[in-house]
Amino acid sequence: MTVPIATVERAEMLRKEIRYHNHLYHSLDQPEIPDIEYDRLMRELEQLEGTFPSLISLDSPTQRVGNAPIAGFCSVKHELPMLSLDNAFGTGELHEFHKRVIDRLGLDDKHILTYAAEPKLDGVAVSLLYKDGILVRGATRGDGTTGEDVTHNVRTIQAIPLRLIGEGYPSQLEVRGEVFMPADGFKEYNETARTMGEKMFVNPRNAAAGSLRQLDPRLTAERPLDMYAYSAGVIDGGDLPKSHSEIINLLRNWGIKVCPERKVVIGVEGCLEYFENIGRRRDTLGYEIDGVVYKVDNLDFQNKLGFISRAPRWSIAHKFPAQEELTKVVNVEFQVGRTGALTPVARLKPIFVGGVTVGSATLHNIDELHRKDVRVGDTVVVRRAGDVIPEVVRVILDRRPKDTLRIQLPIECPICGSDIVRVKNEAIARCIGSLACPSQRVEALKHFVSRRALNIEGLGSKLIEQLVASNGLKTAADIFLLEKAKLRSLDRMGKKSADNLIGSINNSKSTTFARLLYALGIREVGEATAKSLAIHYGALTNLQAATKEELQLVPDVGPIVATHIQAYFAEEENLLVIERLQKYGVHWLESDPVVTNIDGPFSGMTFAITGKLPTLTRDEAKNIIHDAGGRVVGSISNKTNYLLAGDKAGSKLVKAQNLDIAILDEGKLISLISK
Repeated sequence: MTVPIATVERAEMLRKEIRYHNHLYHSLDQPEIPDIEYDRLMRELEQLEGTFPSLISLDSPTQRVGNAPIAGFCSVKHELPMLSLDNAFGTGELHEFHKRVIDRLGLDDKHILTYAAEPKLDGVAVSLLYKDGILVRGATRGDGTTGEDVTHNVRTIQAIPLRLIGEGYPSQLEVRGEVFMPADGFKEYNETARTMGEKMFVNPRNAAAGSLRQLDPRLTAERPLDMYAYSAGVIDGGDLPKSHSEIINLLRNWGIKVCPERKVVIGVEGCLEYFENIGRRRDTLGYEIDGVVYKVDNLDFQNKLGFISRAPRWSIAHKFPAQEELTKVVNVEFQVGRTGALTPVARLKPIFVGGVTVGSATLHNIDELHRKDVRVGDTVVVRRAGDVIPEVVRVILDRRPKDTLRIQLPIECPICGSDIVRVKNEAIARCIGSLACPSQRVEALKHFVSRRALNIEGLGSKLIEQLVASNGLKTAADIFLLEKAKLRSLDRMGKKSADNLIGSINNSKSTTFARLLYALGIREVGEATAKSLAIHYGALTNLQAATKEELQLVPDVGPIVATHIQAYFAEEENLLVIERLQKYGVHWLESDPVVTNIDGPFSGMTFAITGKLPTLTRDEAKNIIHDAGGRVVGSISNKTNYLLAGDKAGSKLVKAQNLDIAILDEGKLISLISK
């Protein structure tokens, strides 16, 4: 079929425009058009290529994901080896590296030597080969000399352009970078895998590596992968600038995504300042890093410095303190939380990891403990990341003693001796002792006084434990009966501290309905759900009178949460505590309840939301849906009617597609309401 010239030109114009907007969105995070307009451009191109298949080109934006899995991986020999880096584990080693560079270049300390600095991503190194601007091959680093051909998979990564933009790029350009899975994407993917009973990834690096080694590119396309380029490899048919930083800037101009945290610094002092700055912000970057990489910025200097057998002399990785270490399990204990949940905890031979000494690590629940099969006497890998509670990653089975025993769930609470129960299909086992269990009482009181609840400053964990142990606190209401004389008799409590605490307790009496609901500690009623309940019902009496079906009209409240709310207010002891709180002066403003639009177009329908919407905030979208009679929930299930999806939609989108749930964009949502 002959393709009209106008159609050929239109298709090429669409491809160029889509590439331009892909670059703005994925590389620069500066979108110019809303999703609905981008989708319109893509649909038009798909229709043209569907009508005239001869229009389809390898670099077309429609060709990111192939249809058929490959049979296996082919080997790729790197024309220019992908070398590893030497490591510096402290300030002294970095100074030694800098001195070696200065000495080999014949410079003195007064010479201003610049380094290109950037975070060291904990991902998978890849090589991308572009010929005449078109991506023709993607390969893993492998052993540095030979890698695996993963072209079918790198094509699915939105951050990797199928065709370069702009002008002036060499006829053959090899781009080297790191493929990684962002922290939010990793968390959401694992949550979906857990709910669907599928295999979960241990860490983002394993997730990225496993995703790149899928034989079926459709599976890779479901993974939230990203990439930052960090250098250029083989170049043919063109020239590049004479500094590393200028090359990276040029790659960015050609549509390649590069790390926004990169910076040119002066001398070893500039390197150390950069290292400290990145270290402080490490847990807010949104992706895992294990250090910083410094490269002599001047390419002539790089060439003069050369290489040793496996690493360049002009670059070094400055590593953060280890976040994984080996140690031994001394004991496994079960802690009891405020809802009675039993959490197994490994007591460890103290080990310095991630900048602190770690003596214990969470094992989450009995199923996770059995999955990892952690036993007393085992040698284990322990991980700590930022402020996250340390966890046991895995057991080193080769070092397991012969006489170890599998840990079993206790039948009685280790704190109060009450029965332990475990509801079918739930991972959590619980003590039924409620507030008669000292551990549950302590944790419930800690929650009640926490910053986002009643916010009682000065009433910390140690004081609560002392008061519970002396029977001075049985319920939250007892806090408002505390007297200075009682407080001053406690360890480390002087007159001024007691005065301040009494003042804080009195100040906390004036609160909000949402804070009170959160402070009560109703199972699975977190801060957001408490706020939704407060807005929806306005007053405590309205909430107490709500049926299970009525509760589920509130955003984020499903049948399980509704059951927990009803069970809480059906308990006479809980009602007595609330009555006493009010008697002792705790008060909050109440309002009229929200009236649900039972005649609205979304009446009786359930929505979930994922991604960033082009013009609406999530709260605005929730309000629109609620005003139309619908309800918004936090997770996808087969009872969800619609998924409202925006940019960077995560695993909710994949799950919705698997469950055949209708997917809306912002435009379709507004259109449905307008009908």
